[in-house]
Amino acid sequence: MSSACHEFSRYAAEYGSRNVIQRHVAEKLIASTSDKAKRILDLGCGSGTLYSLIDWDVERFVGVDFSASMLEHHPTSPNVELILGDFNDPSLFEKLSCEHFDRIYSASALQWAGDLKGVLKSLASLNTPMSLAIFTAGTFKTLHECAGVTPLLRSSDEVIAIAEKYLDARFEVLHTTLEFDSVREMFRYIKRSGVSGGRRVLDFAQTKRLMETYPLNYLEFEIVFITT
Repeated sequence: MSSACHEFSRYAAEYGSRNVIQRHVAEKLIASTSDKAKRILDLGCGSGTLYSLIDWDVERFVGVDFSASMLEHHPTSPNVELILGDFNDPSLFEKLSCEHFDRIYSASALQWAGDLKGVLKSLASLNTPMSLAIFTAGTFKTLHECAGVTPLLRSSDEVIAIAEKYLDARFEVLHTTLEFDSVREMFRYIKRSGVSGGRRVLDFAQTKRLMETYPLNYLEFEIVFITT
């Protein structure tokens, strides 16, 4: 396992996207795979961030997401199939096992697996090379500490321990930060970005107090990259 640290040198607003971290993760997944897979499965494809980064000819691309509204914004093409499905549902993998893929990607989605063991076991059963990125508990670390709340996400050690049971893989833990002009912009990003999974852990009074006392001008992120 390796560990890396990357620091964004610009403020979040300068990137012009509320999904800058997710895009960074997808870029790293694409860049870290030397093969140019012709048949691709994207688990948790969202509105197509990963698909938009593929710069080679693809024979077939299957994108899966549980959000119909996100799929509505995904690019379409004769070689693209979009499936409304939940990776927490074992029947999804029964359907996916009926066809062959050259590589499976998942960027910024599997941290919300209710049963990560079950999902990774199902993925392993597809016997396909994989490039996965999972946000872990170091994400929003200082924010959680200041608020006195338990992280929603699994620790990087736990994610790696689970993955090692089912996958013969390389692991890398990435730590990165994203700067903001103000704490208010930071909290707006948390709400809109999807990194928090839409889960509200603080009430209004707690949020107001945290906005007044948060000591940093950036948010921390921690992501485990898994490559087979």
